[in-house]
Amino acid sequence: MKIFHGTDNANIARPCVLTLGVFDGLHLGHQAIMLQVVDRARAIGAVATALTFDPHPRAVLHPATAPPLLQTLDQRLANLEVLGIEQTIVIPFSLEFASQPAENFLSDVIHDRLQAREVYLGKGFEFGKDRGGNIDLLRSMSEKLGFLADEVDEVQLRGNRISSSAIRRLLSEGRVNLARRMLGRPYGVEGVIIRGNRRGHTIGFPTANLKPHNRVIPKYGVYATATLIDGIWRKSITNIGVRPTFENDAEPSIETFVFDFDGDLYGDVLRVRFLHRIRDERKFNGIDELKAQIERDSNRARNYFRHQGVKNMLAIL
Repeated sequence: MKIFHGTDNANIARPCVLTLGVFDGLHLGHQAIMLQVVDRARAIGAVATALTFDPHPRAVLHPATAPPLLQTLDQRLANLEVLGIEQTIVIPFSLEFASQPAENFLSDVIHDRLQAREVYLGKGFEFGKDRGGNIDLLRSMSEKLGFLADEVDEVQLRGNRISSSAIRRLLSEGRVNLARRMLGRPYGVEGVIIRGNRRGHTIGFPTANLKPHNRVIPKYGVYATATLIDGIWRKSITNIGVRPTFENDAEPSIETFVFDFDGDLYGDVLRVRFLHRIRDERKFNGIDELKAQIERDSNRARNYFRHQGVKNMLAIL
């Protein structure tokens, strides 16, 4: 996939079938949009294109209410490529850009520069000055400018609309199973492995201490997880919290114990996906009680991994 920062690059492929949005998390609703774009691009011989924004528009316009993002920009771009998008244009979002009327953006950028043949929006998406760009304006201008415009139906789960905000709420509650169903894949974080206090080594459970790049972290507690090492998703168990048995850290830590692995991961960038919540974080009366609980947690995780459905999921991560 080709990536362009801004719309002035002469190497941007044209004509295109286009969608635009933030697409944080690239959940099932976003995936439905990408499927439409990719299918239509193939049908008419155009280039499947996504136009996204960085940073999040609300981080520029209303910083106090800006949501933490489910993905870094690099993670978002990688997922767009997996979904079949051939080129992504990243718009550096600024106050100057936000002041641009939606009509000008559609005419000058979408039509003239990108030569969009078809444009698809997610349900309710708005853009441009005072959020004046919506599906009604898009359809009206598309008739004048000569391209097709449509809105992709929202995707629901259990009668509820799938959205990035709903997924953030589920993760904050530790409901990683339902978040997985909305995302179409387990929620994951990635980050650099840093040196900890090595207390896990002394009790037989050496952990990798992750400094996450992602801002959204599931609720404190213990989870059955999958950890990507050397291209292989390995079974693991992960604790998120402030280690109340010992120092009660001000900053939460993410500590992952990878089953049947004794390699050195310090300095590596690791990916961890959260599959199933085992329990809440709690304080123990000393190392022996903590070690016994970790053994019970590990057994529960190993039993979880024995389920055929879990084996099938791990096989396609």
